[in-house]
Amino acid sequence: MLSRLSAIRRVPQLSAATKRFTSSLKEGSVAQSKGFSEKEKAHENEYIHRSEAEKLRKLRAEIERKKNELDDLQKEHDAELTKAGKA
Repeated sequence: MLSRLSAIRRVPQLSAATKRFTSSLKEGSVAQSKGFSEKEKAHENEYIHRSEAEKLRKLRAEIERKKNELDDLQKEHDAELTKAGKA
């Protein structure tokens, strides 16, 4: 009888499956979320905008240098023409 009682007392151990509670579907999904993607695009767009603005600034400065150089060459040319015309 004692063996019967001990058999009744033994309750099989159920292995409880541990469940992970996360808000994302899989690991690394934060980088794939819509909010993160929009933020990353905004940073990229800001970087591109600044980069293009810097390139434009440099090109405008180069154009101004070339205009000044052209004006100087035109003045030299006009001076040579007047000098040749007087001689």
